[in-house]
Amino acid sequence: MDSKLNTPNLEYNPFQHRKVKKPNSDIRSLANLIKASLGSGLLAIPLAFANSGWVLGIVSTVVIAFICCHCVYIFVQTSHGCCRIIQKPLLGYAETCRVVFEIGPKAIRPYAVWASIFAEFSLLFTYVGVCCIFTVLIADSIKQLFDRYITTVDLPVEYYCLILLLPLCLMCQIRYLKWLAPFSLLANILLVATFAICLYYIFKDEIIFSDKKMIGAAYRFPVFLSTVIFAMEGMGVVMPVENTMKKPEHFLGCAGVLVIAMTLIMLLYTTLGLFGYFRYGDALKGSITLNLPIDEWPAICAKSFIALSILLTYPLHFYVVLDIFTKYTEPHIKEKYRNITQVLARIAVVCFSGGIGIALPMLEQIINIVGALFYSILGLIIPGVIETIFRWENLGRYRWILWKNTFIVLFGLGSLISGCTVTILDIIDRLKSKTT
Repeated sequence: MDSKLNTPNLEYNPFQHRKVKKPNSDIRSLANLIKASLGSGLLAIPLAFANSGWVLGIVSTVVIAFICCHCVYIFVQTSHGCCRIIQKPLLGYAETCRVVFEIGPKAIRPYAVWASIFAEFSLLFTYVGVCCIFTVLIADSIKQLFDRYITTVDLPVEYYCLILLLPLCLMCQIRYLKWLAPFSLLANILLVATFAICLYYIFKDEIIFSDKKMIGAAYRFPVFLSTVIFAMEGMGVVMPVENTMKKPEHFLGCAGVLVIAMTLIMLLYTTLGLFGYFRYGDALKGSITLNLPIDEWPAICAKSFIALSILLTYPLHFYVVLDIFTKYTEPHIKEKYRNITQVLARIAVVCFSGGIGIALPMLEQIINIVGALFYSILGLIIPGVIETIFRWENLGRYRWILWKNTFIVLFGLGSLISGCTVTILDIIDRLKSKTT
């Protein structure tokens, strides 16, 4: 490796050279980051605890939160190091992967473009999957309310997914993260209210936990991993959020935006997962709001709030998909056609994501597939590989960085293979039961 290529220019501060069109404050960035890791994942955590058992669930959630936070930390730190080396103010997720390969050992430099393409496709498929999950979750919540209070209408969940395409297409025309921040803030408020209502029902009556599993069946633990990884990870949103901060130096550090966000997320997940499992046991559904009674006004509010919260969150995750699309298509489109192209592309992606939700409206299984396959790659495997390559000439005493990242990559691969296997078997069983 050429010494000039992998030596950061300490005199170059990328933060001082950033020119962001619509910069976000620390509070707005924190709101976007928390919202990226909350939502359907938070409400699926009790079901994850039902699969793992409550003792194993607590320990594993804390460990996974630490690993996910560490992976975000090392990736952002590596991105900053790359910015100093090539003297560029900011880099996206895929750009960071490309630059790391370009400045890495000579043997891997020819694969820099392929590394970038792989990262882009991982991001694309991950957030298309998230959009599918959000569509199904909103549709499930609306269907429950309509089935109870508008008895003249009896539509399958697929039709509700179809109806949702119109408002989602309109909302996804918003193009700047700064304009999405108020939606994220409102969505966070609604989610906190939903969380509070869920806790109300959880603690409303005496909790019996003596009959709950401390450690669940081993073959169901991969499903727990898939759900928690899906819930915790927000890697695809991390770089857009960090790159649009007014003070990006506040993102990392002990009291930085990242640590505050992940600590709050871990506490929320552990609390709702533990006590949600204690209350509903093995009867839990893909979202705990679906277990709430349908004829009491607090539960009705919770179901309405979560539907609206996810609806407001949808454009934030959709931003990642269109960011990739714009990057590759805009240079090849004449300026006068760029606006209409953006409008049509946004409509097409929403319809495509909704179409998948209509074809496979299985909330729990889609969450597990996206968590096991895409988030394991995006949030665990890629950061472990990227930091190892970037620090190849200085892996620390006894090469501890190499051993640490090897563990992270193997953990990600294990989660991917086991989670996908169990979930695919679940989907096959569900489809068989429908046909019999």
